[in-house]
Amino acid sequence: MLAKETTPSAIVNYLDQYVIGQDEAKKVLAVAVYSHYRKISTLASSSGAIAKSNVLLIGSSGTGKTLMCETLSRMLGVPFVTADATSLAQTKYVNEEIEAVLQRLVDKADGDVEKAQLGIIFIDEIDKLKASKVEARVISGESVQHALLKIMEGAPVKLKSNQYLDTSNILFICGGAFVGLENIMSKTHGFGFISTTGGDNQNILDRLNKRVKPTDLFEYGLIPEFTGRLPIIANFQSLSKEMLVRIMSVPKNSIYRQYIEIFKAEGVELAIGPRVFEQISEIAIEYKTGARSLRGIFEELMTPVLYVVPDNPDIHRVEISSLFEDPRLLRRSQER
Repeated sequence: MLAKETTPSAIVNYLDQYVIGQDEAKKVLAVAVYSHYRKISTLASSSGAIAKSNVLLIGSSGTGKTLMCETLSRMLGVPFVTADATSLAQTKYVNEEIEAVLQRLVDKADGDVEKAQLGIIFIDEIDKLKASKVEARVISGESVQHALLKIMEGAPVKLKSNQYLDTSNILFICGGAFVGLENIMSKTHGFGFISTTGGDNQNILDRLNKRVKPTDLFEYGLIPEFTGRLPIIANFQSLSKEMLVRIMSVPKNSIYRQYIEIFKAEGVELAIGPRVFEQISEIAIEYKTGARSLRGIFEELMTPVLYVVPDNPDIHRVEISSLFEDPRLLRRSQER
């Protein structure tokens, strides 16, 4: 399933080119993916059944959960689809909606069922399925959790195309912000009674106290059976201003690099000063949407410039030093 050189460290190195920060989450996810596909290879050459370990990603909106999963699937060359747990909870026909997600996975595999059966499904906002004081919401959220149990563990599902898709080897990754979970953890965690020796005592205790326990998820509102299908948990940290700045300019497919290429195609050099990225990051932090709002703010900055440039072939360089100052459009007749 995996090339010999596709080790967990190689997966992390690939992710580093496209995803900024989240080093611990990258390691957890890389090992989980490596282990998952190695298990499939082992199963193919033996008669024993191997339990599947799906993954739960915990982190606020815009911290890179979907991006990391999508990047992973691209590296591995497996089909990838996303689903929204909130949408699943708002329909009376949960099983039909789940089948539609599986059908999309087959479509992403160009109709190749065998390839689809090795894909990745990311279900976002899984925390929205928690029980609440509103009765209808309790029933809806828990019913979706129960509906997902069977396919997450592995089962043949008949699609509308009359094809059968076996979900046994599909890796399910669930994500959510889990707002308030830290309050539950602060009440339930305390491993001071564990016997440790040596200088790493505090590091061991700190690591245990940061770990999300199944009982924390039970108290949050996920049913035990559902939590049991997600044995691997990775935590995503909130993005700092410095990380947001890097997201816009460092990755291979960053928004800044994309626009450099767009302007280059017009014969124009684009230069954006560091302060601009800092200002955009500050606005994004105010919006409290993580990296999600970066593209929109950046696009808004570039729209008036890109409107003018194609009609003026004498412009050879665009300089932007602040969000609150007009860009400098340098023409070939002007001296620097």
